[in-house]
Amino acid sequence: MWQKLLLRFIGKTIRKGTLTITWPDGSVTSHGSGAPDMAISFTPNTDFRSLVLNPEVALGEAYSDGHLAIENDDLRGFLGFAVTNAQATGFGRFGRVVPWLKRAMRRINQHNGLVTSRKNVELTYDLSTDFYELWLDKDMQYTCAYYPSDDLSLDDAQIAKKDLIARKLRLEPGMRVLDIGSGWGGLSLTLARDYGVNVVGVTLSKVQLAYAKQRAKSEGLDHLIDFRLMDYRHVKEQFDRIVVVGMLEHVGRPQFQTFFRKMHENLKADGVAVVHTIGRSGPPNVTAPWIGKYIFPGCYTPAMSEVLSEVEKRGLIITDIEVLRLHYARTIRHWSDNFERNVETVRSMYDDRFVRMWRYYLAASEIGFTHMGNVIFQFQIAHDQAAVPLTRDYLLEPNETRFSEG
Repeated sequence: MWQKLLLRFIGKTIRKGTLTITWPDGSVTSHGSGAPDMAISFTPNTDFRSLVLNPEVALGEAYSDGHLAIENDDLRGFLGFAVTNAQATGFGRFGRVVPWLKRAMRRINQHNGLVTSRKNVELTYDLSTDFYELWLDKDMQYTCAYYPSDDLSLDDAQIAKKDLIARKLRLEPGMRVLDIGSGWGGLSLTLARDYGVNVVGVTLSKVQLAYAKQRAKSEGLDHLIDFRLMDYRHVKEQFDRIVVVGMLEHVGRPQFQTFFRKMHENLKADGVAVVHTIGRSGPPNVTAPWIGKYIFPGCYTPAMSEVLSEVEKRGLIITDIEVLRLHYARTIRHWSDNFERNVETVRSMYDDRFVRMWRYYLAASEIGFTHMGNVIFQFQIAHDQAAVPLTRDYLLEPNETRFSEG
């Protein structure tokens, strides 16, 4: 029954291009017409019930478990094909009912209390650092890079990202900076080394904390950086600058009020904050459920309106907004290429299912930015509207603020 329902659903959905399906009994069906041509096959162990009732999760599970095979393993092409057709034709009654149910469950799924937040971090960020070193840049930046030119390498694009953020922070030697979600420490180390600031970096990952502390010690910067295993809600001090890169996505929509209240409390009266986050170019919605289940539980990518409304309620001022379009798609493509070059090493570290799951995550994430309106927002926030220059010219000027102890 469920296979027949899926067949009916696919027949109504595919309008742009041709999809050829080989079913477990060897039968073949073709749907749609014209280019592009995609071909997939299902094994006898495929959970067709889940593919009908919860396709966004079940599709990733079927691929990860090896029950869905794609011709030439063109996962990126297939996901783009599927999203394009879904957007063009909708999902019938599922298109009306399922999104409503997801929104209704959002508060429960994103109730990231203190204990839940730490468990969520452990699922992804406490994987082996050796694994991430295989496909991230040299500085271990697990966030969107910045491409002022198309020919930049991943390493140079991540350097450009950090430089852009530093410019927006308007740093001066001796300032105290709070880095919320400091990860493996790369941004904190850069700000301390290149700008002579004192950084407090907070993270919930024990693995990342140990790595960051060792880096600070080995680079002779531990006197400028205090890495802490701490939830941002427990930070009591005030800072000249606050930087948040790739962390707001993990806060969860129900905690936005708390997050920006803490920013109001922790940021000095003349201070400046920069928040770099994945966002959606459309109205509020829900996070891709497969990624929320297997990669980033409790995550949420906000609409711009959801951030601005909370900033306004706290009495803070938005002094600048920049939207980075497709920069993350390029970043993820670099990550995917690095991952594939090292895929046998990854397989030896974990297993084939992990390889397929991570491959699906990277491909689905890239499609989110190329086909589904995901972007990067960079919000510059202050108490005082005169805390930064009145034009953006300073972002284009030669950077003369880099610090030298000599």
